[in-house]
Amino acid sequence: MTTPVDTDTTPEPSGTPVVTSPITGEPVRLFSREWIGGIALRYSMVIIMLLVIAYFSYRSARFGTVDNLLTILVAAAPFALIALGQTLVVLTGGIDLSVGSVIAVSAMAGAATAKANPGQVWMTVGVAMLVGLAVGSLNGIMVSRINVPPFIATLGTLTAGSGLAYVIGGGAPINGLPAEFGSIANTKIMGLTIPVLVMIIGIIVLAVVMKRTTYGMRVYAVGGNRNAAEIAGINAKNVLFSVYALSGLLAGISGVMLASRVISGPPNLGQGYELDAIAAVVIGGASLMGGRGTIWGTVLGLFIIQTLNNGLDILVVPAYWQDVIKGVLIVAAVAVDVWSTRRRT
Repeated sequence: MTTPVDTDTTPEPSGTPVVTSPITGEPVRLFSREWIGGIALRYSMVIIMLLVIAYFSYRSARFGTVDNLLTILVAAAPFALIALGQTLVVLTGGIDLSVGSVIAVSAMAGAATAKANPGQVWMTVGVAMLVGLAVGSLNGIMVSRINVPPFIATLGTLTAGSGLAYVIGGGAPINGLPAEFGSIANTKIMGLTIPVLVMIIGIIVLAVVMKRTTYGMRVYAVGGNRNAAEIAGINAKNVLFSVYALSGLLAGISGVMLASRVISGPPNLGQGYELDAIAAVVIGGASLMGGRGTIWGTVLGLFIIQTLNNGLDILVVPAYWQDVIKGVLIVAAVAVDVWSTRRRT
């Protein structure tokens, strides 16, 4: 009778413990080449983040200052909200290309409301949120009820929303806004601006929801295998509708915060932001096929992008080279994900 292999940390006769490989799940020797390679692959984005921080800190004394850290947080806050919404959508196997236009429409609607109702800050924020929620709900209806492919549905709202933003402003930015409108993004509480606090709260809340609640379990289940989820009693249509609605709502909040930062309503605000949001999700380890990814992974991907942008700006690297670097990083992240998936299967 043979004795089963123990995959805990029970020492072998040689004295080297045996542990589970972080990639294949098979027993390997601790500190062996397979174990080290698995650790490096599993935490590759964390290692990249540390290397990026180390490099920019070495090249510029300005990079590692508290003021620069706050600058990165302020720049990341609006992107964080749309990246969080994009994470929920990607976990179901979908994609939301409309968030950039939702930002523009929400910002223009909020700016128009602020100009017509000076001093009514909460009304301004509420209108922007409702507009974002409405567009997200429209996406959700098309994807979950009419079965329009997510790419096509959100591409349509991307185009329509971009035009609607110009319609609201009559083809021009909305300027001459009251000073109270700027307080939305520029007010500080405990040394942090409101967008940064909203980002922190959003990250914590969604991380808990996705990890600890049945709703999070349903999102993962629908993305992993929709047919199996429906057989298990999960209403996949409601789940799909909810993630697109939440994505729109978060984009609406992001839009009003971005407009408040510049105290203006530019109709082209948010253009291209959907690509950065998708990049953050992919770099953070989420699978575009759905069913795998985490909120914290997206946060890591987001801060890798924002740290790169900030450090390259400090080093006066041209914007087009920044795009090249981000593109290479996205392809590398997807390649690592595909390779590790093959190793596991």
